[in-house]
Amino acid sequence: MSKKLDLLSINAIRILSADAIEKAKSGHPGLPLGAATMAFTLWKKMNHNGKSPKWNNRDRFILSAGHGSMLEYSLLHLFGYGLTIEDIRSFRQIGSLTPGHPEYGHTKGVEITTGPLGQGLCNAVGMSIAETHLANKFNRDNFNIVDHYTYAIVGDGCLMEGISGEASSLAGTLALGKLIVLYDSNNISIEGSTDIAFREDVAKRYEAYGWQVIKVSDGNDMEEISNAIDEAKKETSMPSMIIVKNKIGFGCPAKQGKASAHGEPLGAENIKELKANLGWEEKDFYVPDEVYTYMNKYINDGIEKEEKWNNLFEDYKRTYPELAKEYSRWNNEQISEEELLENEEFWSFDKEMATRESSGVIINRLSKLIPNLVGGSADLAPSNKTYMKEMGDFSAEDRSGRNFHFGVREHAMAAITNGIYAHGGLKAFCSTFFVFSDYMKGAMRLSALMKLPVVYVLTHDSIGVGEDGPTHQPIEQLAALRSMPNMTVFRPADSKEVAAAWYYAITNKETPTSLVLSRQKLPLYDGSAKRALRGGYILKNSKNEVPDVILMASGSEVGLIYKAWDRLAELGIDARIISIPSFEVFDAQEEEYKESVMPKNVRKRIAVEALTSFGWHKYVGLDGEVISLDEFGASGKADKLFEKYGFTVDNIVNKAVKLVKK
Repeated sequence: MSKKLDLLSINAIRILSADAIEKAKSGHPGLPLGAATMAFTLWKKMNHNGKSPKWNNRDRFILSAGHGSMLEYSLLHLFGYGLTIEDIRSFRQIGSLTPGHPEYGHTKGVEITTGPLGQGLCNAVGMSIAETHLANKFNRDNFNIVDHYTYAIVGDGCLMEGISGEASSLAGTLALGKLIVLYDSNNISIEGSTDIAFREDVAKRYEAYGWQVIKVSDGNDMEEISNAIDEAKKETSMPSMIIVKNKIGFGCPAKQGKASAHGEPLGAENIKELKANLGWEEKDFYVPDEVYTYMNKYINDGIEKEEKWNNLFEDYKRTYPELAKEYSRWNNEQISEEELLENEEFWSFDKEMATRESSGVIINRLSKLIPNLVGGSADLAPSNKTYMKEMGDFSAEDRSGRNFHFGVREHAMAAITNGIYAHGGLKAFCSTFFVFSDYMKGAMRLSALMKLPVVYVLTHDSIGVGEDGPTHQPIEQLAALRSMPNMTVFRPADSKEVAAAWYYAITNKETPTSLVLSRQKLPLYDGSAKRALRGGYILKNSKNEVPDVILMASGSEVGLIYKAWDRLAELGIDARIISIPSFEVFDAQEEEYKESVMPKNVRKRIAVEALTSFGWHKYVGLDGEVISLDEFGASGKADKLFEKYGFTVDNIVNKAVKLVKK
């Protein structure tokens, strides 16, 4: 190891970051300049291979303070991940591999999308949970095929966000000994000194969470940082927080230690001073050849580490062939869609029940069919019906359990679940009451952005919650989730539609799925099961080819329009009943199918849903009507609330008659 070459490499990170931000006229130079030594020291010690970014046993690195993205891009460039100088030059430009914040699935080596502060720390907790669970499942004596660390770099802002406290508390409770967090402690945020809003003793806070805390007094002392990482790795009974005292904007005389270094380009004159101060040539995007030569050593080390693991895995396959096959299946997300589609038990229900209850039945059926299905609830499993029987509870004492207890931590729960899924090897769900999806929305949005097929089980879906009142009765939440790009939402009308929703959720690989489920019992309908995979379908058809009126609904309100059909028939009105459990899936169908269900020449339409009307107008058109709830609910028995707000067969029939007679 050469101290001179280490310093050159660290300064290369600083200069590349500053140049890229200056060229883009946008970005955050403070963190890359201040944390470069810390990050470079870590990356030198990590097990990773830039030539094989998806190596299963690599250490995971998460830049929770994602605004400092140029730090990560510079590291990816130097450590051989294929990110070129031209990519660095294109920082923050449309279509570039170096977007403003790190994006999962877009840039090789980026493990998770970060930027919303605190999320990355939670993702790291999820990845560490996944590593721990998988290691328990697959490792055998002399065959630690799952054996890696999860590292995160966090900033003051991450630790101010409440979500970080939620996740850190759980990480301590679970004794995640292979989770190591490096805290870029520079005492500066956008508005100035952190003293204006953040004076707590972070060390004591993390000790109280059950973490080992290590302090590094000088963020430019590689040896001190390296020793701290070694010390953290020796402690296997608890996660570790390494508090590193850094100077934001280090090396730039006019900006160092100031809030102005955080989120704006340094400026041409300050870039010139930075380079002079660091003894750097004035060329733009310049990296000395000796740095690249030096980095080849670490790139080759990574290749050798993977080759060594590959050899170990070959021996593992010979010694434990069945386990090796299962390991490969888990990591390749192998689920037989056809086998599940033809599994009659999976689709079979013989009595009416609440859709949250039938979801619980499906979860337990899936737990036996998909051995790497894991998940849990925010302290609501008995109500959400998400507990997998006989599958054990994941804890500090038992790493084999497949049921996770997240505690009352909805936001962290969703972000942790993103981390579990992004790690690889596991299929994951999480659950709470639907109204509390508001607490989870930031992490759910990131699931959608990353195309992570996390399953969200959201129960107690409307004023049907009843006596708990408007604080617990979701109104606008369904429209909010339906409006989210790349989020698929199902609100099933019966247990068979629940099976369809779970089938979609567990087999698709591109979108997260929100299952919005009832507290109250719902009837069973003939033929509702697999047809629900279309997102919308004719549940009860009109007698004539062209109906007088189309009635459509989702969830519990399908039962109302179903009963209205008979009443309307007695009045000589020919109705068609459509169940629409999923807007997104129905909208994705071919035009011919959509026309067969909802013909354009039938303009008399009524939609019924005990939530806000937002979104239904695209189906009912200018001549139709929506029976909905565009106000908050009230406390009372569910049946009385439905009557109070007009969700009755009588009201639907009266409005249909008026509409037809117009």
